Amino acid sequence: MKRWILPPEIAPADAARDAAAWGVPAPLARLLRSRGFSDQESVDRFLHPRLSRLDDPLRLPGMADAVDRIRRAIVAGERITVFGDYDVDGLTASALTLRTLRALGADARVFLPHRIEDGYGLRTDTVRRCIAETAPALIVTVDCGINSNEAVAAASAAGVDTVVTDHHLPDVNRRPAACAVVNPKLAPEGEPWRDLAGVGVAFKLCHALLKKDNGRGIAAERGFDLAAQLDLVALGTMGDAVPLRGENRILARHGLDRLNRSPAPGLAALLKAANYSGEIGDYQVGFILGPRLNAAGRLGGAGRALELLMAEREEDAAPAAAELDAANRERQAIEAATLAQAEAWLEEHFDPARDFGIVVSGRDWHPGVIGIAASRLVARHRRPTIVVTESADGAARGSSRSVEGFHLVEALSQCADLLDSYGGHAMAAGLTLPAANVPALRERFGAAARAKLAGADLRAELRVDQWMGLAEAGEELVEAIRDLRPFGEDNPAPIWAARGVRMVRCSKVGEGERHLRCTLADGGAQRDAIGFNLGKRDIPEGPLDMAFEIKLDEYNGRRSVQLHLRDLRPSA
Repeated sequence: MKRWILPPEIAPADAARDAAAWGVPAPLARLLRSRGFSDQESVDRFLHPRLSRLDDPLRLPGMADAVDRIRRAIVAGERITVFGDYDVDGLTASALTLRTLRALGADARVFLPHRIEDGYGLRTDTVRRCIAETAPALIVTVDCGINSNEAVAAASAAGVDTVVTDHHLPDVNRRPAACAVVNPKLAPEGEPWRDLAGVGVAFKLCHALLKKDNGRGIAAERGFDLAAQLDLVALGTMGDAVPLRGENRILARHGLDRLNRSPAPGLAALLKAANYSGEIGDYQVGFILGPRLNAAGRLGGAGRALELLMAEREEDAAPAAAELDAANRERQAIEAATLAQAEAWLEEHFDPARDFGIVVSGRDWHPGVIGIAASRLVARHRRPTIVVTESADGAARGSSRSVEGFHLVEALSQCADLLDSYGGHAMAAGLTLPAANVPALRERFGAAARAKLAGADLRAELRVDQWMGLAEAGEELVEAIRDLRPFGEDNPAPIWAARGVRMVRCSKVGEGERHLRCTLADGGAQRDAIGFNLGKRDIPEGPLDMAFEIKLDEYNGRRSVQLHLRDLRPSA
């Protein structure tokens, strides 16, 4: 059983008043109130995120200087290289910026670092290779560069200017000496665009360029429409797990609409390669499109993924789509093998009563999947985890993921003398070290985890949005919930709970009886339910509290409400 995190309950009279004022069902009014919405305007902005509410892009720190330098390069015929990244955020930002620059008449190229050979971001050696291969007068970074002081200096020494656009946290004490640095994190808290993804920052740059000096007219003559690129913006925004509030929500909602109406040719080809033809939502972005675009970069170079995003016709993108689909299957196989080896080691060495942190290592594990493996191990064992790959030359690199309440970078700082480098944030971090130091890291990291987590409840959390009666779980509510989409970071799919529920009937279904199929009763209301992967749970006798999502099940032309169970427990 998970640890339920329960919301403050909303009085029925207050919920009825809110529901009438906001034009939503009472359960949704309770949910919105519990998520911090308190007035008609904030509710309307959230449920109806309009493109007209996007802020002036020139308000972003550094944007005016960035636009001026890029416009001068276009007018002078200087070559501009877009320096991107190999993940879905960096790839979509690269494609969007490259398309816009070319629509404005720029001599524009793109450079993507190689995950294995170059590592992450704008580094000195990588920027020198970028200059040698693409011969730019100006480099425009997307999704990277905010703390790349040495690399920007190296470009300047080679006679190349740099405009940095990024969304990662800046070093407050140092800033790269670029022509312009555009980063929403340099603005105070409270701005609607402060949490933009890399592709969101790129979108604001493109918007600002189009506003300048009749840029929109020039681009329109070449058949370019920035709104038609919103599918890329949604894909990168949702793939980078930034909060889906403020401008991120506007961009994601309208980008998803675009994906469903008229996706870019490359994305249409990728969906076809994945044998998917239904509605595209947050699940399809997170588990169909995103992993396939990421796969090439995880296993090596991301050039094929960028080629797909830049394709003008679906048939031209088909070969790249097939390769990315195959690369994703290869990534899954590598990930599964790595995870199996890690679990085999843990079976022999890990004691959940003794060990509060996990450090597992293997020879020549693929560095592109160790972060995913770390996430999987955290989900299974509920411990902060470092997965390390060791190479034959005695070097090692690791990727780590954490649990709530344990700050990874603070813990790694206690191991700094064992490491060559480390960095990241509370929940995810990377590190390099001599392979010989892995056993000492295991001891030191484990001690830090024990000191912080001993005695803590390490069960997985389940955050319940609101209590409800089963009679409230009707089609009207399901349709109203659609206005909350897309779901993601800081806007999860609603989880409801009902008290004192009786199981009218229940059976185990699926291969190995993995799932539960039930009919639940609450007073005079009954609802059908499915509990995926709950087949091995012991079902307590007596009344139950049930946590669930509400879905519409459509079969043979019939629509019915179905509850997707997330957890259950005896009623108090």
